[in-house]
Amino acid sequence: MVVGEIIQERDLIIIGGGPGGYSAAIRGAQLGLSVTLIEQADMGGVCLNKGCIPSKVFTHAASKLSDTAHLRDIGIGSGDEVFNLKKLLSYKTTVIDRLRSGVESLCKENKIEVILGKATFLGIDRIGVENGHQFDIYVFKQVIIATGSSQETPSELLVNGKRTLLSHEIFELEEVPEHLIVKGHDYISLEIASSFAALGAKVTILLDNKEGYPFDESINKELNRLFKKRKINVIKVVELISTNETEDAISVTCINDKNSEEKIIGSYLLFSGNRKANIEPLGISRFKIEQTDAGFIKVDKNMQSSILSIYAIGDVTEGPLLAVKAIKQGKAAVEYIAGGKPEVDLTFLPIVAHTIPPIVCVGLTEQKARDSGMEVRVSQFPLGGNGYATITSKKDGFIKVVSDSTTDIIAGIHMIGEGAIDMSGSFVQLLEMAAKEEDIKFPAYAHPGLNEGLLEAVEGLIGQAIHAGPIKIRKIDLLSI
Repeated sequence: MVVGEIIQERDLIIIGGGPGGYSAAIRGAQLGLSVTLIEQADMGGVCLNKGCIPSKVFTHAASKLSDTAHLRDIGIGSGDEVFNLKKLLSYKTTVIDRLRSGVESLCKENKIEVILGKATFLGIDRIGVENGHQFDIYVFKQVIIATGSSQETPSELLVNGKRTLLSHEIFELEEVPEHLIVKGHDYISLEIASSFAALGAKVTILLDNKEGYPFDESINKELNRLFKKRKINVIKVVELISTNETEDAISVTCINDKNSEEKIIGSYLLFSGNRKANIEPLGISRFKIEQTDAGFIKVDKNMQSSILSIYAIGDVTEGPLLAVKAIKQGKAAVEYIAGGKPEVDLTFLPIVAHTIPPIVCVGLTEQKARDSGMEVRVSQFPLGGNGYATITSKKDGFIKVVSDSTTDIIAGIHMIGEGAIDMSGSFVQLLEMAAKEEDIKFPAYAHPGLNEGLLEAVEGLIGQAIHAGPIKIRKIDLLSI
């Protein structure tokens, strides 16, 4: 290793080129800051190269493949449709390359200095960057840590074989598993289970009985119904006993919720599992930066850590490990550094799963609203009653609205069904604005359209949904119309 003789000075350094890091860098450049971005691998981080984007390529393909029967019904396609995994993998690579190239071009156009290398803290105001035999030292005024997280594998699943996969590894498989066992209940596990079932695999989900699905109870029930309809086997696991891998199979033995031992044999085991913040390689812990018990960096509302020159965003901070959080925090951190007064409020951060059909949950679930002492009013409108859902043959699912009956303020919106992802932004805006029932009922909605489902779900709070079964309206409700 050759140590550089010159110590270089920088105003703002961002460590990590994922969604949070490069968004922070670009926002900083927009605000006139001189920004240096350090990335040790590919621009775009795990999200673009191994996580969010590859997984959504697969969920998109699975969704399209599941439409083939409907396409035949409307006169499109003939004969037996064939799914070609090799072409999908090639398409995935093309999408990743294109998006990564776009990020690199944006950084170049915004005159952001991008340095390839591994960063290590040498002090609270300086870092060393190693790239092969080169080692440079940089002194900074502020630094933003945006190094993300990595997946942990618990000891009981350490089979150390080719048939145990972490979430990002499954998108590199060159075959569709004959039988895929999915261990986990988070959105990634559910997306993979849903997608690979549509792509032709037999799928078994080993669901943590203590946690269950992370959605409103009505969504959970509908998800179980749809999994059963699609012949996805769900086993509630009380205890995982062992795993065993052979040349051409893997077996998992567990105790199910009926207190009996069950053995499942599959071709691959997918484990989503817990994630840990990528902090240790930075060497920052020795400077006594304040961390949670789980090892995440504690930050204030401005993303500033206990060391004032050091900020942190995204998966290295406590809270949901989502790209949307990292992007929001990254922008806010540089806006504060530039002298602004940004706010980051994750109260209405949407929970999203690109399953078939997709799921979105924003705000309080019905149970959490009741547990908080709220006088709850609930309405659930089935998409089977929506004209456009019938046209597109996307009738599975519903939109559920949770409202505070004393104030008429909407407390939560939950949807499982086609269009949920695209409509999620509207759900978040409504809750951020503390919208009342009348705020949703007043506007005109395009017809026919899936958005009418939201209108009818709110109208259903007092029995006024047109395309739902009759509900007797109380006189007290009529007075408020």
